[in-house]
Amino acid sequence: MQRMNAAEVAPEAYQAVLGLEKYVRANVDHTVLELVKLRASMLNGCAYCVDMHSTDALRAGESSRRLFAVAAWRESPFFDERERTALALTDAVTHLGEHGVPDEVWDAAAKQWSEKELADLVMAIATINVWNRIAVTTRTQPPTEA
Repeated sequence: MQRMNAAEVAPEAYQAVLGLEKYVRANVDHTVLELVKLRASMLNGCAYCVDMHSTDALRAGESSRRLFAVAAWRESPFFDERERTALALTDAVTHLGEHGVPDEVWDAAAKQWSEKELADLVMAIATINVWNRIAVTTRTQPPTEA
């Protein structure tokens, strides 16, 4: 059962996060953005966001095969180098450990993405992690019917 509706209880905070969301939607390639959102949501165990982002990606024309493969992207042949570096960065930022993002992950991403694109990608990863933490903490559930 949902603990609270954060958008109702703290609307100003919700709007601030929504501002980040609007920014990344306007500045990150839509396909990559949905892959990043789905991957972070899987790693964070956010059922609401996994449902939303897989549904959004399917509606936008993404294949179910690629979406299922996000769970095992390292072994999958379905992603190009830019997508792979975005997914690797998503893993590293989402599982941010004691030593931060490894240089090899950052360097690989920096070879594929311009500095501005990389900054926007980091913002996208940070934003989905905020949404995941809100939804998981408040136990927000996906709709039972699509």
